[in-house]
Amino acid sequence: MANFYKNAFYSPTTTAVTTVYTAPTNARAIVQNIQLTNEGGSKIVKASITDATNTSNIQIAYASVTGPTICNLAKGPIILEESDQLLLETSNTTSVTAVCSILELSREDQNG
Repeated sequence: MANFYKNAFYSPTTTAVTTVYTAPTNARAIVQNIQLTNEGGSKIVKASITDATNTSNIQIAYASVTGPTICNLAKGPIILEESDQLLLETSNTTSVTAVCSILELSREDQNG
């Protein structure tokens, strides 16, 4: 078993729901932080999870942010099981980005 720290970045080019991270089929993951940066203007940002076992989407965060500001959308650890997805969407793509800090718990050792 191996643990890997990863970042998943969000720099939207569309206001549609965007998959930011998908847990591997051989691992679970803990999303520790979803740090959102809004450089200006007002935006609504939503985070959700796609549960791979039943393909349902569950909204986990909703933020109305006026910039410039930085906020954390994850108010606690978020557990992703195998093939679950972390999704983000924004009402406006201008001057908004996010970084998601993730601990991946793999059942296999990293090769190479």
